[in-house]
Amino acid sequence: MGGGCGGGGDGVVKDVVSKAELDEALHRAAPVVVHFWASWCEASKQMDQVFAHLATDFPQALFLRICMSYEINLLNLNVKNKCLSYSLDLPEISEAYAIAAVPYFVFFKDGKSVDKLEGANPSILANKVAKVAGSTSLVESASPASLGIAAGPTVLEAVKDMAKENNSSNHENANSDLSGLTTRLRQLVNSHPVFLFMKGSPEQPRCGFSRKVVEILKDEGVEFGSFDILNDNEVREGMKKFSNWPTFPQLFCKGELLGGCDIAVAMHESGELKDVFRDHGVPINSKETKVAESAKDVSETSIPGKSGGVSDSTGLNVELASRLQTLVNSSPVIVFMKGGPEEPKCGFSHKVIEILQQEKVAFESFDILSDDEVRQGLKIFSNWSSYPQLYIGGELIGGSDIVLEMQKTGELKKILAEKGIVPEVTLEDRLKNLVTSSPVMLFMKGTPDAPRCGFSSKVINALQGEGISFGSFDILTNEEIRQGLKTYSNWPTYPQLYYKGELIGGCDIVLELQNSGELKSTLSE
Repeated sequence: MGGGCGGGGDGVVKDVVSKAELDEALHRAAPVVVHFWASWCEASKQMDQVFAHLATDFPQALFLRICMSYEINLLNLNVKNKCLSYSLDLPEISEAYAIAAVPYFVFFKDGKSVDKLEGANPSILANKVAKVAGSTSLVESASPASLGIAAGPTVLEAVKDMAKENNSSNHENANSDLSGLTTRLRQLVNSHPVFLFMKGSPEQPRCGFSRKVVEILKDEGVEFGSFDILNDNEVREGMKKFSNWPTFPQLFCKGELLGGCDIAVAMHESGELKDVFRDHGVPINSKETKVAESAKDVSETSIPGKSGGVSDSTGLNVELASRLQTLVNSSPVIVFMKGGPEEPKCGFSHKVIEILQQEKVAFESFDILSDDEVRQGLKIFSNWSSYPQLYIGGELIGGSDIVLEMQKTGELKKILAEKGIVPEVTLEDRLKNLVTSSPVMLFMKGTPDAPRCGFSSKVINALQGEGISFGSFDILTNEEIRQGLKTYSNWPTYPQLYYKGELIGGCDIVLELQNSGELKSTLSE
């Protein structure tokens, strides 16, 4: 693909080979859309076709493409080095635009970044382009009405063709339909750090509860994605089962259900919602930049109904500090949560309870909704701003994300063993638990959303292409697991794919099974 960088792009896509060239293009008057892609990524290649159609539909905009294959070329000798010669600026570009995975799109107007899109969603891409470039042929939009902008006819045809290809395998039988819907719902809830299933759109809510949650999110200063469940009854009914929540709206943070309107309102009013967003790394565009710091300077009047001396170590009054110290040590394992184990009142609390039950650990719990003094005081005592909080042997372990990650790596069981709460676990036991933690389990470099080598990426594409659900473990995060699994499996390289605890093989074997049509049957026997 080629083309000049005049006013617009003249309907073509230009490959950019350096940061200097990118900076020069951004100083031009035309709107700019940049596609960060990789030749080894199937989703990137599919979206590149849509990108080319969009360039034709919007000649007044400048369409640029940057290859991100530098690291992959170093790791995978079977991939052509066509991007290697001009990828030396990639680390600087990656950091500048926070690129962690491809395909990734950044939209510029008047030289400033105004929007971005991560992942393969041709409908949203088409409408984001139309929004920044200005639509020339207003036709029916390919994406939800909440996006509000129509794309041109050429790209709509491409979108429809891609949709047909992606959905053609979903009608083979009822099981594949269910698997496809579950995969779709999982992709939706994980498509944005904060995601809202609602009636209508943020601009035009179709019910009072949805409108209220939208107002709350805007007041919190967070960016969020949304889905109008009135436009898709399959998603509407499927989400009720997927989340085990019967009504809408449904608010998710980092793929975990927070709850509906009532819970969102309560969390917003108490300040807990802001804490959850901050704890999970959600960017907050707020005028209040020192909310967290102010909590550290509390006096005894900050905790209602208390007076007396102040503890030097926490800033809490001595009586409350003593009470919290007693509480965190009241059981070898105790979780401070919203609700109780039988009726958790937030998705994060539910997740931690589920993990502890899976580990078959006896534990106590404390409902922080029943005691605001403990709820506010423990944040300062533990220097941890949100709930749930898990303590083992009187020491804070963390919240739901940390507990989940520790369970996956075997660290949770290891700590429980060190504290004498469960029998000691050997490395072999940890590996055995890991390989059986999901019926289909992939040990890889990186994550499914951001693979860190070409071989891992190919296996991900093969599994997703067959509609196979799977668990994964990033071996780059744990050297002990990385080296130990080589001995355990007698397989020296990664990725490694397991089915029901048995090794299937690496990239070559998975691709052979896919090409022969045996992959899905092998992983479902």
